[in-house]
Amino acid sequence: MSAHANGITNNLLLIEDNPGDARLVREALREFKRPVELHHVKDAMSALQFLQQDGPYRNAPRPRLILLDLNMPRKDGREMLRDIRNDPNSASIPVIVLTTSGADHDVDLCYAAGANCYLRKPVDVTEFIDLMKMIESFWLGLALTPTP
Repeated sequence: MSAHANGITNNLLLIEDNPGDARLVREALREFKRPVELHHVKDAMSALQFLQQDGPYRNAPRPRLILLDLNMPRKDGREMLRDIRNDPNSASIPVIVLTTSGADHDVDLCYAAGANCYLRKPVDVTEFIDLMKMIESFWLGLALTPTP
């Protein structure tokens, strides 16, 4: 049993500009076995504020896991990933890139920039929820992650 399995809420940061995809993640969380508190931000600037506990996110918890979309306005997920890894406060937080892109260059860039996992978003709702359950099972159940 992991150190996080003792009733501690798992804070999950979702960096996603698409409201439909954010809604799907929220729906999938209802199926999780573990308590998860979802924190959703719609762009990289808000994500940086959240991770640095700045501005409106002064009391934000350190997330146990980050779900990152690649295609966002202004600063995309590839740049955001580099920012996360270059900040000592967030460098060790596991980042799962969850995107529609299956392009080899995106996969290569993300792993080179420090992604822990790269997953394509399924189009089918049931498949999406199943993928989220696998993320929960592995990243919140089996994988040992740094303590917040």
